[in-house]
Amino acid sequence: MSVSSAPSRDSEEFATEVRGMFDRIAGVYDLMNSAMTAGLHHEWRQRAVDRAEVGPGSDALDICCGTGDLALELRRRIGPDGRVVGSDFSEPMLELARRKSGEEGLPVEFGWADALDLPYGDASFDAVTIGFGARNLADLPKGLSEMARVMRPGGRLVILEITRPQREPLASFYSLWFDRLVPVIGSFAGDSDAYSYLPNSVRAFPEPERLAGMIDSAGFSEIRWLLLAGGIIAIHSATKAT
Repeated sequence: MSVSSAPSRDSEEFATEVRGMFDRIAGVYDLMNSAMTAGLHHEWRQRAVDRAEVGPGSDALDICCGTGDLALELRRRIGPDGRVVGSDFSEPMLELARRKSGEEGLPVEFGWADALDLPYGDASFDAVTIGFGARNLADLPKGLSEMARVMRPGGRLVILEITRPQREPLASFYSLWFDRLVPVIGSFAGDSDAYSYLPNSVRAFPEPERLAGMIDSAGFSEIRWLLLAGGIIAIHSATKAT
């Protein structure tokens, strides 16, 4: 079964399919991100970390960390003190993240974790981030509940994700680029199924206002979102209620 026609999200098969997809594309993941975003994904991650409001001595968790870019940016802001943890369910992605961490001299605790059942204690972190991973969660409300659980009261949640622009002409350009051209680029990278899954997962993800409502239901307040790149990228931020 291809990921582009993935099974129901409430099935174990969905998680298995998505995990296998990320395992397969780990080696081309960074290159494809840069190709699809013209390199802007680095700036978007920096903007996301701005909203996490971390500093020296903070403890931060990056969920669905992939190859580690967002977690490494958190470490840059936090400095040598504090704790930065990056978790993912793809070991090949984590291997690349660990390699980057060593090469850049930015120590991060990278480890395997299921975002729906995090292996961390209650109130362990000052900030929790997730970049381009929320739309891959089989149960988004459960994932948000887990993020709230491991966060200290007053802590910051940041979700960086692709969204669908509503205004023309960008809406038409987005449809052309993500729905048609990205799968073609993916075929050159050797995995057309994975990059057909990308636009499908974005279509299934809640629009910014509805996502804000879900964040509110998970126990967060002061919910804000920022649209970038003409509405293609959304950064949601919120504070855990005290």
